[in-house]
Amino acid sequence: MSDERRGALCVLAAALLWSTGGVAIKAVAEPALKVACYRSAVAAVVLAAFFRPRLWRATLGFQTAIVSYAGCLTTFVVATKWTSAANAIFLQYSGVVWILVLAPLVLGEPFSRRDAGAIAVAFLGMALFFVGELDPRGRAGDLVALVSGLLYALLVLSLRHERGIGAEAAVTYGNVLAAGALLPFVGPAFGVAARSGGILVFLGVVQIAGAYVLFLHGLRHVPATRASLIGMIEPIGNPCWVFLLLGEAPRALSLVGGAIVLGAVAWRTATLGRAPAAAMAPPD
Repeated sequence: MSDERRGALCVLAAALLWSTGGVAIKAVAEPALKVACYRSAVAAVVLAAFFRPRLWRATLGFQTAIVSYAGCLTTFVVATKWTSAANAIFLQYSGVVWILVLAPLVLGEPFSRRDAGAIAVAFLGMALFFVGELDPRGRAGDLVALVSGLLYALLVLSLRHERGIGAEAAVTYGNVLAAGALLPFVGPAFGVAARSGGILVFLGVVQIAGAYVLFLHGLRHVPATRASLIGMIEPIGNPCWVFLLLGEAPRALSLVGGAIVLGAVAWRTATLGRAPAAAMAPPD
């Protein structure tokens, strides 16, 4: 087996592990912020032990990277708890579109007609998530998912702006920041049931840390564009796991909107030398 094929399998395995986030988060019988705190705490320990990243100098880019990553992790958990898993992952994946929008402003990268077309189509798809949504909590969850996508875009742009920043360090310390910042919101009851504790360990060790290690290894042997396209198995698999294991069926408009968003991102990635998700896949 060639190195590129092994790398592609690593990226695929990472995407499949990331895709379990929705069903695992919904299966934990704890509040969203408590789930986000404990998940990041476990992931931080594993990532620090594996990567042993040094603490980068406190540049604006590094600070932006760890804050945006911590925020992205937290908002994804909140969105998954408040709205459907399909809405949460599809709207977070809109972060790739925000990269296309903001890259010319932040990085001075050229903006093409294809960028404009992909952005217009993707925004049309995103609008469908809010059509006919009557549940205030669900609509709030959709908005939080959009914020999660924007934070993901800021993470990638900050890493690309300062090439010397290691993604390993940003991800590790982003989890440390998320766990520390959310600890006051856990409440007086720090304990969790055995079942929820096992799921939280899975989320931290496997769904975040393990998946990211696999993705990073695969990216060494696979072009960023191909890795981005393989990674799209995550937003497809996420609502499928939730439907199969928990019976949560996404709305028809959400499926249509998600297909439009993913289609626009896939088309732009496949026809572009500049892969929108070159730095990393959405870290949810």
